[in-house]
Amino acid sequence: MKVSVLVPCYNEADTIREILKRIKAVPLEKEIVVVDDCSTDGTREYLQSLPPGEITLVMHDRNRGKGASIRDAIKTMTGDVAIFQDADLEYDPADYPKLVKPIGDGKADVVVGTRFSGEPRAVLFFWHARGNKLLTLFFNMVANTNLEDMECGLKAFRAGVLKGLTLRSEGFEIEPELMIGVARSNVRIYEVPVSYFGRTYAEGKKITWWDGFRAGFTILRFGLFR
Repeated sequence: MKVSVLVPCYNEADTIREILKRIKAVPLEKEIVVVDDCSTDGTREYLQSLPPGEITLVMHDRNRGKGASIRDAIKTMTGDVAIFQDADLEYDPADYPKLVKPIGDGKADVVVGTRFSGEPRAVLFFWHARGNKLLTLFFNMVANTNLEDMECGLKAFRAGVLKGLTLRSEGFEIEPELMIGVARSNVRIYEVPVSYFGRTYAEGKKITWWDGFRAGFTILRFGLFR
């Protein structure tokens, strides 16, 4: 079973070398698809300098957002299973085998990570955590699911499920749109605990309260009116 690791990135010069090193170290048959969203801090130049075949690189000619990067990564991937991996170091590639196992065992079509079930995690912002819980509750009410952490950025999908979705979001709201699409597809969803090492805004965290508002609107838009 070949795994495609999909890495959207924008201005991650401080972390891109390390995250690629950690991805390569995971003992799975895999390809790495990196989509550079028009970085301006040297990330793009570093990615272009890598030996041919080490990664599959897609480059945007303007900054379009995480959603656009994920959509292009999905179009490019060739694996049987896709894993989303942010280019920062908040999520640990060492968790990939846990995500892939329920799919490989034939028990799941989609596996979502959860940051709130006992794995190591950084202790950070109270209101971010409350906002995440509220969004997940709202999502569960609309989609009739019982996910614990809908916004977790570490997820695995059977390629057929992922490629069968019609996605439109350009920014961070891609996460709820994606999961609404999965819930509507009536596929088997598992959730597994993953470690989380969240970074502060001083360290380069990009998501804000406005992204949370847009996520809520996306759940309403695609969950109730699509």
